[in-house]
Amino acid sequence: MSDAIPEMANALRSFAEGRVTQPLRTIISPSNGDSVLAVMPCHVEGLGYGVKVIMQKPDNKLRNLATHIGTVSVYSPETGELAAILDGSAVTAIRTAAVSAVATQTLARADAGDLAILGSGQQARTHLEAMAAVRPLRRVRVWSRTANNATAFSTWAASAQGLNVEITATPREALEGADIICTVTASTSALIQPEDLVPGAHVNAIGASIRGMKELASGAVARCSVFVDSIHSALSESSDIRDPIDEGLMNEKDIKAELGDVLSERASGRSGPDEITLFKSLGLAVEDVTAGFFIVNNATRLAR
Repeated sequence: MSDAIPEMANALRSFAEGRVTQPLRTIISPSNGDSVLAVMPCHVEGLGYGVKVIMQKPDNKLRNLATHIGTVSVYSPETGELAAILDGSAVTAIRTAAVSAVATQTLARADAGDLAILGSGQQARTHLEAMAAVRPLRRVRVWSRTANNATAFSTWAASAQGLNVEITATPREALEGADIICTVTASTSALIQPEDLVPGAHVNAIGASIRGMKELASGAVARCSVFVDSIHSALSESSDIRDPIDEGLMNEKDIKAELGDVLSERASGRSGPDEITLFKSLGLAVEDVTAGFFIVNNATRLAR
């Protein structure tokens, strides 16, 4: 995580500064609704070509397997030969949380440290690690639809992170007074209502990564200053962003900035202590390709 956070900041700056060529991801979602396949190609100046192929398989949680499985492949910038095939689940778990850490570092109040996590899977674990890396956490609460999963998450946090995690019965209970919020669920209905957000809170909305999935009520999004990884992606792929626009609660110009533009000082971030900030993360191929080349370069160096 300590390596991933600055690498993801670099990836987002590259994207903002026009040094990345990538189309919208191609998504295949059969009518039976039991899986989604996404293909995400990319070229990053100074690194090279890569592609992520990832499948979302929600039923895998019943098999004690990752719900996001696939590969990240990167290619030699000199010859075009395949340089490596990497475990897409591992890369996704770390890079997604690292991007949220960059957003939290950039947008959350400096004194923020009351963390609420909605969801208790792999992304919950990496997000706890990521949030602890950028803010001193004074309190952590988790909500999960499955009580056993919440208990397992709390036990893991105490052992692996040395953090006490309180288990709550409802999302609202977890969110009470929270000034850092991470939503990492597969929800198709809103978990966060407008009144659940306290002044000065920062939200990392991660889980609802395709149309039809949703973690925040439209009114809650409209209360926030909205930042995204990609405006094009957010308007095309996110119900959390698209729904309040379609309902007339905000418009496209109410998206304040892409996070990379804030990092590159092309746009401003938080404007005051009571502002509620929202970072909607859909995930960009540049993040995976940047991570892939970092891993390959480290592996090559260590093998010498």
